[in-house]
Amino acid sequence: MREAENNLLFGISSFVRSNPELLTERPPQFATVSQADRRVVAASLRTPPHNQVLSWIDDLEAVDALVEAVRHEPLPGIVGPTEPTARFAARWTDATGQPAKVEVAERTFRLSKVIPPDRPASGSWRFVGAQDRDLIAHWLVAFSSEAMPEAPAIPDPGAAADRWIAQVGRIGYVWEDGGAVVSLVGAGGETPRGIRIAPVYTPPERRSRGYASSLTAAASQDQLDRGRQFVFLFTDLANPTSNKIYQSIGYEPVCDIDQYRFGADA
Repeated sequence: MREAENNLLFGISSFVRSNPELLTERPPQFATVSQADRRVVAASLRTPPHNQVLSWIDDLEAVDALVEAVRHEPLPGIVGPTEPTARFAARWTDATGQPAKVEVAERTFRLSKVIPPDRPASGSWRFVGAQDRDLIAHWLVAFSSEAMPEAPAIPDPGAAADRWIAQVGRIGYVWEDGGAVVSLVGAGGETPRGIRIAPVYTPPERRSRGYASSLTAAASQDQLDRGRQFVFLFTDLANPTSNKIYQSIGYEPVCDIDQYRFGADA
């Protein structure tokens, strides 16, 4: 099953199952490759307008069948484990003539036990509430602009904040210090035995004070206390600071994930 390696695919699938009414642009698209004995050896999905998501694939020849299945779709890009995703990108270029370029190099991490931060931040955590609506909406846009500028814009940040408050698809956590909300963490994308932490956002003027580390540790512990066996997250390999911080609270690296962009501007 490779739950950690496939946590993004599992998480999106669980969201589709639980909240189909929120996918309004086009129906989600699923594809699998099976052997003669019906054993699934590759899987992929897409929730337009987002990128195609690829599973862990041991037999890289299965990637070619997936490319053939979606080659006539207007894909903006692909995201998945490094080797199968590189093959998909190369085969996509061969089939469509579209260039492909790595846009973000990431790493998947898995946690099963929280290590308390060496230097806990001042303040404390709580769940998001109605009083946080405007701030959450603003920070979700700020996070997307900073961390995922290539991703489609959030169509209605206020509605997204409302879902966080209602815990629809995601549980939201904030850190408060001196009466001010200084950091935000979400947990969503359920897998068979776990859940993924995303996003993690602290505004620039509040950084380097341990807020994100303490809040991520608290949110991760809360999820373990709810019965999760694992908590997952992704880091940008271009940000060594965040990679170090997450490992210091118990996250262990699993595999690398690459995101490619397709098209003339790739």
